[in-house]
Amino acid sequence: MDPRAAHLIAELQLAPHPEGGHFRRIHESAVTIELDGRSRPALTAIHFLLARGEVSQWHRVDADESWHWQEGGALELRVFDPVAGVLASTVLDRSGQGAPMHVVPAGHWQAALPLGEYALVACTVSPGFVWEGFELLAGHSEVAAVLSRMGSYHLG
Repeated sequence: MDPRAAHLIAELQLAPHPEGGHFRRIHESAVTIELDGRSRPALTAIHFLLARGEVSQWHRVDADESWHWQEGGALELRVFDPVAGVLASTVLDRSGQGAPMHVVPAGHWQAALPLGEYALVACTVSPGFVWEGFELLAGHSEVAAVLSRMGSYHLG
């Protein structure tokens, strides 16, 4: 692993994330809202780091998620709209080649991979992230079959 990536994981106290990479929640709004009969924070934020060889597996969240590039190499963010059947790819960085931020709408499938040694981003979710609203893509699902036909199910 890149020495700077290892340093950031230790300095920011990041832990392994179930989708891949490393993360730590850095903010949870004291303001709560009611959604689908469940109370949740109005906003949450995490630091999220992917090092070379790591990927953020295909997953979806039941709220809008904004990815904010912070440091390292570029990050490729892939987003699949299950209703329209459209797959899009965005590069996040600050080099002028990509965008420094991208919003993934609630319910869209998303996956990411670093294009350099590592990429550090912040992710904000509103309404705030709750584990009950998180879903990893099952390998035998219809969406996985569609992404596989598009050549995008396996990242890299």
